[in-house]
Amino acid sequence: VYLMARTVKKSEERRAEIVTAALELFLEKDYHNTTMQDVINKVNIAKGTIYHYFKSKEELLDAVVALTVQTYVDQVKRQLAGTSGDALNRMHVLIKASDASDGQADLLARLHRPGNIGLHTRQLALTVSMLAPLYAQIIEQGCEEGIFQPGEALSKAEMLLAGIQFLTDCGCNPWATEDIERRIAAIPAIMECLLGAPKGSFAFILNLKNKGS
Repeated sequence: VYLMARTVKKSEERRAEIVTAALELFLEKDYHNTTMQDVINKVNIAKGTIYHYFKSKEELLDAVVALTVQTYVDQVKRQLAGTSGDALNRMHVLIKASDASDGQADLLARLHRPGNIGLHTRQLALTVSMLAPLYAQIIEQGCEEGIFQPGEALSKAEMLLAGIQFLTDCGCNPWATEDIERRIAAIPAIMECLLGAPKGSFAFILNLKNKGS
């Protein structure tokens, strides 16, 4: 049993080493300019070893996306953990944590260069699917407290996150600056309308965006 545990751990460590090396290369050279041989050389492993863990570069890309998004979501969860108060207070904390301008957010931004469009698209989709349940939980709390209108909490969270991420992200499409600014300015009103929240509930979002600009 001890030997099996050691073998599993070694296997997991090797896989993590490969994924980390690939991430570094994608940041340095972009995804399309990075080859499997580049990763092999960086980790200094035999050619057959990398294909034992990842059958293709696309499969390796998925692992890199999973790593970056999981790290980001774990960070958001840590900031949300232990917060109390009503749903509006907890939503404030969650949105602020999701929008935090820190090292992880910077790393995600660096992955959004044109050469990383495939990585970027996957990252956005996975981010929405992993963050939406956190938002849905707070929306449900707000429904129970009578702050939000009840119904379809998860779907509302998914629509909000997907719409905001896609329509304000130049990595998805070269949106005009004025269009992005117009959409960001409308986010509080759209959230209030969709959730049935009191007017002014999400005005703080504009302060977050202004500080980040």
